[in-house]
This record gives sequence, structure tokens and C-alpha cells, in this order.
Amino acid sequence: METSKEFEQAIQSFSNDIKGIARQTRKLIYKVLPEVVEVVWVRQKNTGFGTGPKKKTEHFCWIMPATNHVNLGFNYGAELPDPKKLLEGTGKLFRHYKVKSVNDLSNPDLIKLLKFATTYRVPTITVR
Repeated sequence: METSKEFEQAIQSFSNDIKGIARQTRKLIYKVLPEVVEVVWVRQKNTGFGTGPKKKTEHFCWIMPATNHVNLGFNYGAELPDPKKLLEGTGKLFRHYKVKSVNDLSNPDLIKLLKFATTYRVPTITVR
């Protein structure tokens, strides 16, 4: 995982604490799926992650900083196994987890959700 100029631009307007949480959330996603495809939307301050660049068919999660936390969103969150009820939201498919500190990222139940999300309803990564 290398530093992304676009990712840094997307998080630039947030506090140092939120930037740190966003960077560590991104690092966790790369740890779970090292070959992940990252797409940054600088103006929307949102970064999507998947097995390809297509948001609707190849992405499984996203990062969106907010004032007091970083949303780690899941494209098919409503369908993911979440016995600990970590995910929030009421949409048809999307759910999110509010990462309020770097310590939240070591939650084994969150890591399980993230690992499952990398395989759920997204095509596998093909080596090019």
C-alpha cells in the first residue's frame, strides 16, 4: 500500500485526528485485501474499495470522513452477517460503521465483516 495523493486530498479538510483514523481505516482495508482497487472521489471526500473500478458492481466498501468519526461503509451491508449489530443505517443495501478511534479498527467482529464483504457479491480480482 502506498500513499495516495488523491486520498490525501480527499481528507485534507478534516482534523488531524480524523485524518489519522481515515488513514488507518484505509490501511486495514489493504491489510485484509492487499490487491484492492481504490477509487478516490476528491470532491465528494469519499474513497471506494473493490475488486475493480466499478462502484456499483465491483466495490464492497468505502471510507467517508465526517467531523467526529470516519464512516466505513459497506455496499451490501444490509445482507452481511452482523450478529453483534455493528452496522448502522436503514437503506435498502448500504450500511456503515462509525470509526471513532483507531482502537475501533482492532475489533475482531469488524474485521470479520470486512473480510466477508470482500467476497460478497463482488467479482474476484483477476491477476493482469
